[in-house]
Amino acid sequence: MSSLSGQNIVIMGGTTGLGLSAAKKLVAVGVNVVVTSRTQANVDAALAELGPNARGFAADASTPEAAERAVAMFDRLDALYHVAGGSGRAKGDGPLHELTDEGLDYTLDLNLKSVVLSNRAAIRQFLKQGTGGVILNMASVLGYSPSPKFFASHAYAAAKAGIIGFSKSIASYYAPQNIRVNVIAPALVETPMSKRAATNDEIMSFIATKQPLDGGRIGIPEDCDGAALLLLSPDSRFITGQVLAVDGGWTVSEGQIEPS
Repeated sequence: MSSLSGQNIVIMGGTTGLGLSAAKKLVAVGVNVVVTSRTQANVDAALAELGPNARGFAADASTPEAAERAVAMFDRLDALYHVAGGSGRAKGDGPLHELTDEGLDYTLDLNLKSVVLSNRAAIRQFLKQGTGGVILNMASVLGYSPSPKFFASHAYAAAKAGIIGFSKSIASYYAPQNIRVNVIAPALVETPMSKRAATNDEIMSFIATKQPLDGGRIGIPEDCDGAALLLLSPDSRFITGQVLAVDGGWTVSEGQIEPS
């Protein structure tokens, strides 16, 4: 039996991509999950896949009410996995000199404010319970390992770096209450967010050398599941404040591109 069996876990953004993949693995080992998405259609589709151990609702993760409602759906919360986030390119994120005010606000709200709000709701519940608890946040290798030619989304990078700093800070503060906080930092993974890159031949040629593991490929959501399940489970009870890159070798590879 899995050490996670019977636990109650909230997954913010658990209806597509990385979040849904983890949710499937969690329910398969006996976890009860609550998943959220901005759209009801995504929630309905995810719940149809996840089965009776899952509940969910549509909400904007960058609002305080979203995480508060999700946490309140359990009598006892064991863990929070925050996956919700995404690209702000369509709203004006990009290189700093091109970054719009709208792109800045949208990207930071979606990727950083949402994490602060969900973590706050979880921490308050853990303290109320007096049981300790687990938080796992989703960052990105772009938060500390930039790629200037193909992935110059500077507000996004700032948000993901902020998640790392924020997570380490609260991990330090709440460790005496046995609340653990860790971070997964993926490289390029095939999700709805990554369609721009995944359909660009030049970027995929770059990824073949920047993510050289397993033949040099884009990641898939399942690549992150093992790390997520470990860091959410009691098996990692002595791990906090850590950032685990699941990146196919991104952070240790140069990536061969032609000079511009």
